[in-house]
Amino acid sequence: MNKVETSFLHKNQFGDDFLWGVSTAAFQIEGAHDTDGKGPSIWDVFTSQKGKIKNGHHASTACDFYNSYQNDIDLIRELNIPNFRFSISWPRIMPAGVPPINQAGIAYYNKIIDALLLAGIEPWITLYHWDLPHNLELKGGWTNRESVNWFSAYVEICVQNFGDRVKNWMVINEPSVFTGAGYFLGIHAPGKKGITNYLKAMHHVTLATAAGAKIIRNRIPDAHIGTTFSCTHIEPATQSPKDIEAAKRVDTLLNRTFIEPILGLGYPQADLPVLKKLNAYIVEDDLNNLSFDFDFIGLQCYTREVVKSSLLIPYIGAELISAEKRNVISTDMGWEVYPPALYEVLKKFNAYNSIKKIIITENGAAFPDTLKNGKVYDIKRTHYIQDHLEQILKAKKDGLHVDGYFVWTLTDNFEWAEGYNARFGLIHVDFDTQQRTIKHSGLWFKDFLS
Repeated sequence: MNKVETSFLHKNQFGDDFLWGVSTAAFQIEGAHDTDGKGPSIWDVFTSQKGKIKNGHHASTACDFYNSYQNDIDLIRELNIPNFRFSISWPRIMPAGVPPINQAGIAYYNKIIDALLLAGIEPWITLYHWDLPHNLELKGGWTNRESVNWFSAYVEICVQNFGDRVKNWMVINEPSVFTGAGYFLGIHAPGKKGITNYLKAMHHVTLATAAGAKIIRNRIPDAHIGTTFSCTHIEPATQSPKDIEAAKRVDTLLNRTFIEPILGLGYPQADLPVLKKLNAYIVEDDLNNLSFDFDFIGLQCYTREVVKSSLLIPYIGAELISAEKRNVISTDMGWEVYPPALYEVLKKFNAYNSIKKIIITENGAAFPDTLKNGKVYDIKRTHYIQDHLEQILKAKKDGLHVDGYFVWTLTDNFEWAEGYNARFGLIHVDFDTQQRTIKHSGLWFKDFLS
Protein backbone atom coordinates (compact mmCIF):
# COMPACT_ATOMS: atom_id res chain seq x y z
CA MET A 1 0.00 0.00 0.00
CA ASN A 2 1.06 3.55 -0.63
CA LYS A 3 2.69 5.58 2.11
CA VAL A 4 0.31 7.90 3.92
CA GLU A 5 1.22 11.48 4.74
CA THR A 6 2.72 11.71 8.22
CA SER A 7 2.35 14.29 10.96
CA PHE A 8 5.14 15.76 13.04
CA LEU A 9 4.79 12.80 15.39
CA HIS A 10 7.49 10.14 15.46
CA LYS A 11 7.41 6.87 17.33
CA ASN A 12 10.89 7.43 18.76
CA GLN A 13 9.65 10.52 20.62
CA PHE A 14 7.86 8.19 23.02
CA GLY A 15 10.89 6.10 23.98
CA ASP A 16 12.09 2.61 23.09
CA ASP A 17 10.12 0.93 25.88
CA PHE A 18 6.76 2.54 25.04
CA LEU A 19 4.11 -0.09 24.25
CA TRP A 20 2.03 0.18 21.09
CA GLY A 21 -1.04 -1.92 20.49
CA VAL A 22 -4.66 -2.34 19.52
CA SER A 23 -7.55 -3.54 21.68
CA THR A 24 -10.61 -5.72 21.02
CA ALA A 25 -13.25 -7.66 22.97
CA ALA A 26 -14.56 -11.18 22.36
CA PHE A 27 -18.29 -10.47 22.19
CA GLN A 28 -17.78 -7.53 19.86
CA ILE A 29 -15.79 -9.43 17.23
CA GLU A 30 -16.02 -13.21 17.52
CA GLY A 31 -19.56 -14.10 16.44
CA ALA A 32 -20.02 -17.90 16.44
CA HIS A 33 -22.38 -17.32 19.34
CA ASP A 34 -23.30 -21.01 19.78
CA THR A 35 -20.47 -22.71 17.88
CA ASP A 36 -18.35 -25.55 19.30
CA GLY A 37 -20.16 -25.74 22.59
CA LYS A 38 -20.20 -22.07 23.56
CA GLY A 39 -22.95 -21.19 26.04
CA PRO A 40 -25.08 -18.05 25.98
CA SER A 41 -23.78 -14.88 27.64
CA ILE A 42 -25.85 -12.10 29.16
CA TRP A 43 -25.20 -10.13 25.98
CA ASP A 44 -26.48 -12.94 23.76
CA VAL A 45 -29.71 -12.86 25.74
CA PHE A 46 -29.87 -9.05 25.95
CA THR A 47 -29.41 -8.56 22.20
CA SER A 48 -32.21 -11.05 21.49
CA GLN A 49 -34.70 -8.83 23.34
CA LYS A 50 -36.69 -6.40 21.23
CA GLY A 51 -35.72 -2.74 21.50
CA LYS A 52 -32.48 -3.20 23.42
CA ILE A 53 -30.04 -2.64 20.55
CA LYS A 54 -30.23 0.10 17.92
CA ASN A 55 -31.78 -1.16 14.66
CA GLY A 56 -32.31 -4.59 16.24
CA HIS A 57 -28.69 -5.57 15.61
CA HIS A 58 -27.16 -8.63 17.29
CA ALA A 59 -23.66 -10.11 17.50
CA SER A 60 -24.37 -13.67 16.39
CA THR A 61 -21.82 -13.21 13.60
CA ALA A 62 -20.23 -9.82 14.43
CA CYS A 63 -16.87 -9.68 12.59
CA ASP A 64 -16.66 -13.49 12.43
CA PHE A 65 -13.28 -13.30 14.15
CA TYR A 66 -13.91 -16.85 15.38
CA ASN A 67 -13.39 -18.11 11.84
CA SER A 68 -11.28 -15.30 10.35
CA TYR A 69 -8.79 -14.73 13.20
CA GLN A 70 -5.80 -15.73 11.08
CA ASN A 71 -6.67 -13.13 8.44
CA ASP A 72 -7.07 -10.45 11.11
CA ILE A 73 -3.79 -11.41 12.78
CA ASP A 74 -2.13 -11.06 9.37
CA LEU A 75 -3.61 -7.56 9.17
CA ILE A 76 -2.27 -6.68 12.63
CA ARG A 77 1.17 -7.72 11.46
CA GLU A 78 0.73 -5.75 8.22
CA LEU A 79 -0.06 -2.66 10.32
CA ASN A 80 3.20 -3.13 12.29
CA ILE A 81 1.23 -3.39 15.55
CA PRO A 82 3.36 -5.33 18.08
CA ASN A 83 0.77 -5.91 20.84
CA PHE A 84 -2.77 -7.28 20.53
CA ARG A 85 -5.27 -7.03 23.37
CA PHE A 86 -8.19 -9.45 23.16
CA SER A 87 -10.58 -10.95 25.68
CA ILE A 88 -11.51 -14.49 26.59
CA SER A 89 -15.21 -15.36 26.37
CA TRP A 90 -16.11 -16.92 29.71
CA PRO A 91 -19.10 -18.87 28.27
CA ARG A 92 -16.84 -20.23 25.52
CA ILE A 93 -14.55 -21.69 28.20
CA MET A 94 -17.32 -22.67 30.63
CA PRO A 95 -20.72 -22.69 28.88
CA ALA A 96 -22.59 -22.68 32.21
CA GLY A 97 -20.08 -20.39 33.92
CA VAL A 98 -18.83 -23.21 36.12
CA PRO A 99 -17.32 -26.60 35.24
CA PRO A 100 -17.47 -28.63 33.07
CA ILE A 101 -14.89 -26.99 30.82
CA ASN A 102 -15.43 -26.71 27.07
CA GLN A 103 -12.21 -28.04 25.56
CA ALA A 104 -13.13 -26.64 22.15
CA GLY A 105 -13.07 -23.16 23.69
CA ILE A 106 -9.65 -23.80 25.22
CA ALA A 107 -8.38 -25.04 21.86
CA TYR A 108 -9.71 -21.94 20.08
CA TYR A 109 -7.83 -19.48 22.29
CA ASN A 110 -4.71 -21.62 22.13
CA LYS A 111 -4.85 -21.27 18.35
CA ILE A 112 -5.12 -17.50 18.63
CA ILE A 113 -2.23 -17.24 21.08
CA ASP A 114 -0.02 -19.51 18.96
CA ALA A 115 -0.88 -17.59 15.77
CA LEU A 116 -0.04 -14.27 17.43
CA LEU A 117 3.29 -15.51 18.73
CA LEU A 118 4.15 -17.01 15.33
CA ALA A 119 3.45 -13.59 13.78
CA GLY A 120 5.70 -11.87 16.32
CA ILE A 121 2.77 -10.20 18.07
CA GLU A 122 2.53 -10.16 21.87
CA PRO A 123 -0.84 -11.39 23.24
CA TRP A 124 -2.51 -9.35 26.01
CA ILE A 125 -5.46 -11.15 27.55
CA THR A 126 -8.45 -9.46 29.16
CA LEU A 127 -10.17 -12.06 31.33
CA TYR A 128 -13.54 -10.31 31.60
CA HIS A 129 -14.92 -7.93 28.99
CA TRP A 130 -18.60 -7.97 29.99
CA ASP A 131 -19.84 -11.32 28.62
CA LEU A 132 -20.95 -13.07 31.82
CA PRO A 133 -22.38 -16.56 31.24
CA HIS A 134 -26.18 -16.30 31.24
CA ASN A 135 -26.49 -19.28 33.57
CA LEU A 136 -24.70 -17.29 36.27
CA GLU A 137 -26.98 -14.30 35.73
CA LEU A 138 -29.91 -16.57 36.50
CA LYS A 139 -28.29 -16.94 39.93
CA GLY A 140 -27.96 -13.18 40.37
CA GLY A 141 -24.81 -12.55 38.33
CA TRP A 142 -22.52 -9.97 39.86
CA THR A 143 -25.12 -9.15 42.51
CA ASN A 144 -24.50 -12.60 44.01
CA ARG A 145 -21.51 -12.77 46.33
CA GLU A 146 -20.73 -16.20 44.89
CA SER A 147 -19.66 -14.38 41.70
CA VAL A 148 -16.24 -13.85 43.29
CA ASN A 149 -15.78 -17.62 43.53
CA TRP A 150 -17.22 -18.24 40.07
CA PHE A 151 -14.81 -15.74 38.56
CA SER A 152 -11.85 -17.13 40.54
CA ALA A 153 -12.50 -20.63 39.19
CA TYR A 154 -12.69 -19.28 35.65
CA VAL A 155 -9.40 -17.37 36.07
CA GLU A 156 -7.71 -20.57 37.34
CA ILE A 157 -8.70 -22.39 34.16
CA CYS A 158 -7.47 -19.59 31.89
CA VAL A 159 -4.15 -19.27 33.67
CA GLN A 160 -3.58 -23.03 33.66
CA ASN A 161 -4.22 -23.28 29.93
CA PHE A 162 -2.69 -20.06 28.57
CA GLY A 163 -0.18 -18.93 31.20
CA ASP A 164 2.75 -20.82 29.68
CA ARG A 165 2.78 -18.40 26.71
CA VAL A 166 0.87 -15.30 27.85
CA LYS A 167 2.68 -12.90 30.18
CA ASN A 168 0.40 -9.83 29.95
CA TRP A 169 -2.95 -10.01 31.72
CA MET A 170 -5.81 -7.59 32.35
CA VAL A 171 -8.30 -8.85 34.90
CA ILE A 172 -11.54 -6.91 34.37
CA ASN A 173 -12.48 -4.28 31.80
CA GLU A 174 -14.13 -0.99 32.83
CA PRO A 175 -16.08 -2.07 35.94
CA SER A 176 -17.73 1.33 36.33
CA VAL A 177 -19.32 1.03 32.89
CA PHE A 178 -20.71 -2.48 32.99
CA THR A 179 -21.97 -2.19 36.57
CA GLY A 180 -23.46 1.27 35.98
CA ALA A 181 -25.03 0.56 32.60
CA GLY A 182 -25.93 -3.06 33.32
CA TYR A 183 -26.95 -3.07 36.97
CA PHE A 184 -28.12 0.50 37.66
CA LEU A 185 -29.41 2.07 34.44
CA GLY A 186 -30.40 -1.17 32.73
CA ILE A 187 -29.30 0.01 29.27
CA HIS A 188 -26.65 -2.72 28.93
CA ALA A 189 -26.79 -6.43 29.72
CA PRO A 190 -28.18 -7.86 31.93
CA GLY A 191 -30.61 -4.93 32.03
CA LYS A 192 -30.99 -4.66 35.80
CA LYS A 193 -31.80 -1.39 37.52
CA GLY A 194 -31.55 0.20 40.93
CA ILE A 195 -29.03 1.27 43.53
CA THR A 196 -29.07 -2.05 45.39
CA ASN A 197 -28.15 -4.08 42.30
CA TYR A 198 -25.46 -1.56 41.43
CA LEU A 199 -23.80 -1.46 44.84
CA LYS A 200 -23.77 -5.24 45.22
CA ALA A 201 -22.28 -5.65 41.74
CA MET A 202 -19.72 -2.92 42.40
CA HIS A 203 -18.45 -4.56 45.57
CA HIS A 204 -18.35 -8.09 44.18
CA VAL A 205 -16.61 -7.00 40.97
CA THR A 206 -13.95 -5.18 42.98
CA LEU A 207 -13.40 -8.24 45.19
CA ALA A 208 -13.22 -10.40 42.06
CA THR A 209 -10.64 -8.09 40.46
CA ALA A 210 -8.24 -8.52 43.38
CA ALA A 211 -8.98 -12.24 43.70
CA GLY A 212 -8.31 -12.85 40.01
CA ALA A 213 -5.05 -10.91 40.11
CA LYS A 214 -3.83 -12.96 43.09
CA ILE A 215 -4.52 -16.19 41.22
CA ILE A 216 -2.46 -15.00 38.25
CA ARG A 217 0.39 -13.95 40.54
CA ASN A 218 0.39 -17.32 42.32
CA ARG A 219 0.32 -19.31 39.10
CA ILE A 220 2.66 -17.10 37.02
CA PRO A 221 5.02 -15.25 39.39
CA ASP A 222 6.63 -13.21 36.57
CA ALA A 223 3.35 -12.24 34.89
CA HIS A 224 2.69 -8.61 33.97
CA ILE A 225 -0.69 -8.04 35.64
CA GLY A 226 -3.06 -5.11 35.24
CA THR A 227 -6.70 -4.19 35.16
CA THR A 228 -8.48 -1.44 33.24
CA PHE A 229 -10.65 1.50 34.23
CA SER A 230 -12.83 3.82 32.20
CA CYS A 231 -11.96 7.38 33.12
CA THR A 232 -13.29 10.75 32.02
CA HIS A 233 -12.07 14.27 32.64
CA ILE A 234 -14.81 16.09 34.54
CA GLU A 235 -15.31 19.87 34.55
CA PRO A 236 -17.99 22.00 36.24
CA ALA A 237 -20.31 23.94 33.94
CA THR A 238 -19.62 27.12 35.91
CA GLN A 239 -17.43 28.14 38.82
CA SER A 240 -20.41 28.28 41.15
CA PRO A 241 -19.92 26.27 44.37
CA LYS A 242 -22.89 24.05 43.50
CA ASP A 243 -21.50 23.08 40.09
CA ILE A 244 -18.01 22.56 41.49
CA GLU A 245 -19.36 20.22 44.17
CA ALA A 246 -21.51 18.41 41.60
CA ALA A 247 -18.46 17.88 39.38
CA LYS A 248 -16.55 16.52 42.36
CA ARG A 249 -19.28 13.95 43.04
CA VAL A 250 -19.37 12.84 39.40
CA ASP A 251 -15.57 12.63 39.32
CA THR A 252 -15.69 10.46 42.45
CA LEU A 253 -18.26 8.16 40.89
CA LEU A 254 -16.62 7.78 37.48
CA ASN A 255 -12.91 8.01 38.29
CA ARG A 256 -12.34 7.04 41.93
CA THR A 257 -14.94 4.53 43.13
CA PHE A 258 -13.30 1.45 41.61
CA ILE A 259 -9.60 2.25 41.60
CA GLU A 260 -9.24 3.54 45.16
CA PRO A 261 -10.27 0.31 46.91
CA ILE A 262 -7.95 -1.59 44.54
CA LEU A 263 -5.11 0.71 45.69
CA GLY A 264 -5.92 0.01 49.34
CA LEU A 265 -7.57 3.38 49.94
CA GLY A 266 -11.10 2.04 50.49
CA TYR A 267 -14.25 3.37 48.87
CA PRO A 268 -14.38 7.21 48.64
CA GLN A 269 -17.48 7.45 50.80
CA ALA A 270 -16.70 10.90 52.21
CA ASP A 271 -16.96 12.52 48.76
CA LEU A 272 -19.92 10.44 47.55
CA PRO A 273 -22.16 9.67 50.54
CA VAL A 274 -24.35 7.16 48.68
CA LEU A 275 -21.36 4.79 48.80
CA LYS A 276 -21.94 4.44 52.54
CA LYS A 277 -24.74 2.09 51.56
CA LEU A 278 -21.98 -0.34 50.55
CA ASN A 279 -21.34 -1.01 54.22
CA ALA A 280 -24.36 -3.30 54.25
CA TYR A 281 -22.53 -5.68 51.89
CA ILE A 282 -19.02 -5.49 53.34
CA VAL A 283 -18.34 -8.50 55.56
CA GLU A 284 -15.46 -10.15 57.40
CA ASP A 285 -12.13 -9.40 55.73
CA ASP A 286 -13.52 -7.70 52.62
CA LEU A 287 -11.67 -4.41 52.98
CA ASN A 288 -8.33 -6.21 53.13
CA ASN A 289 -9.29 -8.36 50.14
CA LEU A 290 -10.17 -5.43 47.86
CA SER A 291 -6.60 -4.41 47.10
CA PHE A 292 -3.80 -5.79 44.94
CA ASP A 293 -0.40 -4.43 43.94
CA PHE A 294 -0.87 -4.31 40.17
CA ASP A 295 2.10 -4.06 37.80
CA PHE A 296 0.15 -1.60 35.68
CA ILE A 297 -3.20 0.17 35.50
CA GLY A 298 -4.96 0.48 32.16
CA LEU A 299 -6.79 3.75 31.59
CA GLN A 300 -9.44 4.14 28.89
CA CYS A 301 -10.23 7.72 28.05
CA TYR A 302 -12.29 9.07 25.17
CA THR A 303 -13.71 12.44 26.17
CA ARG A 304 -14.57 14.92 28.91
CA GLU A 305 -17.89 15.59 30.60
CA VAL A 306 -19.22 18.96 31.72
CA VAL A 307 -21.38 18.81 34.83
CA LYS A 308 -23.96 21.05 36.47
CA SER A 309 -25.75 20.72 39.78
CA SER A 310 -29.22 19.15 39.62
CA LEU A 311 -31.42 18.33 42.58
CA LEU A 312 -33.56 16.16 40.31
CA ILE A 313 -30.85 13.49 39.81
CA PRO A 314 -30.81 11.06 42.73
CA TYR A 315 -27.66 10.03 44.61
CA ILE A 316 -25.23 12.38 42.82
CA GLY A 317 -27.26 15.61 42.47
CA ALA A 318 -25.58 16.31 39.17
CA GLU A 319 -26.37 16.31 35.47
CA LEU A 320 -24.11 15.90 32.45
CA ILE A 321 -24.49 18.59 29.78
CA SER A 322 -24.30 16.77 26.47
CA ALA A 323 -21.87 17.67 23.72
CA GLU A 324 -24.86 18.43 21.50
CA LYS A 325 -26.26 20.95 23.97
CA ARG A 326 -22.84 22.57 24.27
CA ASN A 327 -22.57 22.72 20.46
CA VAL A 328 -19.09 21.19 20.39
CA ILE A 329 -17.50 18.78 17.92
CA SER A 330 -18.45 15.21 18.78
CA THR A 331 -18.18 11.64 17.55
CA ASP A 332 -20.93 9.25 16.42
CA MET A 333 -21.27 8.25 20.08
CA GLY A 334 -22.16 11.83 20.97
CA TRP A 335 -18.86 12.22 22.84
CA GLU A 336 -17.04 15.53 22.64
CA VAL A 337 -13.71 15.48 20.82
CA TYR A 338 -11.48 16.98 23.49
CA PRO A 339 -7.88 15.63 23.40
CA PRO A 340 -6.70 17.57 26.52
CA ALA A 341 -8.96 15.22 28.54
CA LEU A 342 -6.30 12.54 28.12
CA TYR A 343 -3.61 14.79 29.58
CA GLU A 344 -5.84 15.71 32.53
CA VAL A 345 -6.66 12.06 33.22
CA LEU A 346 -2.97 11.15 33.16
CA LYS A 347 -2.24 13.97 35.59
CA LYS A 348 -5.02 12.80 37.90
CA PHE A 349 -3.94 9.17 38.01
CA ASN A 350 -0.23 10.01 38.27
CA ALA A 351 -1.12 11.57 41.64
CA TYR A 352 -1.70 8.06 43.06
CA ASN A 353 1.76 7.14 44.34
CA SER A 354 1.02 3.42 44.45
CA ILE A 355 0.36 3.10 40.69
CA LYS A 356 3.56 1.65 39.22
CA LYS A 357 2.79 2.02 35.53
CA ILE A 358 -0.01 3.52 33.42
CA ILE A 359 -0.95 2.26 29.97
CA ILE A 360 -3.67 3.82 27.84
CA THR A 361 -5.44 0.57 27.02
CA GLU A 362 -8.23 2.16 24.94
CA ASN A 363 -8.57 5.39 23.00
CA GLY A 364 -10.31 5.96 19.69
CA ALA A 365 -13.32 7.45 17.97
CA ALA A 366 -16.43 6.49 16.03
CA PHE A 367 -17.08 8.50 12.89
CA PRO A 368 -19.26 7.85 9.82
CA ASP A 369 -16.97 6.02 7.40
CA THR A 370 -17.61 5.67 3.70
CA LEU A 371 -16.01 2.98 1.57
CA LYS A 372 -15.42 4.52 -1.87
CA ASN A 373 -13.32 3.02 -4.65
CA GLY A 374 -11.87 0.52 -2.20
CA LYS A 375 -10.70 3.18 0.26
CA VAL A 376 -11.90 4.76 3.52
CA TYR A 377 -10.58 8.27 4.03
CA ASP A 378 -11.31 8.68 7.75
CA ILE A 379 -9.24 11.81 8.30
CA LYS A 380 -11.19 12.73 11.47
CA ARG A 381 -10.12 9.50 13.18
CA THR A 382 -6.53 9.96 12.04
CA HIS A 383 -6.48 13.45 13.55
CA TYR A 384 -8.18 12.17 16.71
CA ILE A 385 -5.39 9.64 17.28
CA GLN A 386 -2.65 12.12 16.41
CA ASP A 387 -4.07 14.77 18.73
CA HIS A 388 -4.30 12.33 21.63
CA LEU A 389 -0.74 11.15 21.05
CA GLU A 390 0.32 14.80 21.25
CA GLN A 391 -1.30 14.93 24.68
CA ILE A 392 0.68 11.87 25.76
CA LEU A 393 3.89 13.55 24.61
CA LYS A 394 2.92 16.65 26.57
CA ALA A 395 2.34 14.50 29.65
CA LYS A 396 5.72 12.80 29.28
CA LYS A 397 7.42 16.16 28.81
CA ASP A 398 5.80 17.37 32.03
CA GLY A 399 7.16 14.40 33.95
CA LEU A 400 3.98 12.32 34.04
CA HIS A 401 4.31 8.57 33.65
CA VAL A 402 2.59 6.86 30.74
CA ASP A 403 4.00 3.67 29.28
CA GLY A 404 1.83 2.62 26.37
CA TYR A 405 -1.04 3.35 23.99
CA PHE A 406 -3.57 0.87 22.57
CA VAL A 407 -6.01 2.07 19.91
CA TRP A 408 -9.65 1.09 20.20
CA THR A 409 -10.09 -0.80 17.93
CA LEU A 410 -8.74 -3.07 15.21
CA THR A 411 -11.88 -3.59 13.11
CA ASP A 412 -15.33 -2.04 13.09
CA ASN A 413 -17.38 -4.23 15.40
CA PHE A 414 -20.54 -4.68 17.45
CA GLU A 415 -20.60 -1.57 19.65
CA TRP A 416 -22.90 -2.83 22.40
CA ALA A 417 -26.23 -0.93 22.52
CA GLU A 418 -25.22 1.03 19.39
CA GLY A 419 -25.04 -2.16 17.34
CA TYR A 420 -23.05 -1.76 14.12
CA ASN A 421 -23.87 1.94 13.78
CA ALA A 422 -20.75 3.23 15.57
CA ARG A 423 -17.55 2.37 13.71
CA PHE A 424 -14.33 2.62 15.76
CA GLY A 425 -12.00 0.45 13.66
CA LEU A 426 -8.69 1.13 11.98
CA ILE A 427 -10.07 -1.42 9.51
CA HIS A 428 -13.47 -1.10 7.82
CA VAL A 429 -15.74 -4.15 7.86
CA ASP A 430 -18.53 -4.77 5.40
CA PHE A 431 -20.82 -6.75 7.71
CA ASP A 432 -22.63 -8.36 4.76
CA THR A 433 -19.50 -9.80 3.16
CA GLN A 434 -16.97 -9.58 6.04
CA GLN A 435 -14.63 -7.80 3.62
CA ARG A 436 -11.85 -5.89 5.43
CA THR A 437 -10.44 -2.59 4.16
CA ILE A 438 -7.66 -0.77 5.98
CA LYS A 439 -8.72 2.84 6.56
CA HIS A 440 -6.60 5.96 6.23
CA SER A 441 -6.15 5.93 10.02
CA GLY A 442 -4.83 2.37 9.87
CA LEU A 443 -2.41 3.26 7.09
CA TRP A 444 -1.21 6.28 9.05
CA PHE A 445 -0.69 4.14 12.19
CA LYS A 446 1.16 1.56 10.11
CA ASP A 447 3.60 4.16 8.80
CA PHE A 448 3.95 5.74 12.24
CA LEU A 449 4.92 2.36 13.74
CA SER A 450 7.30 1.38 10.91
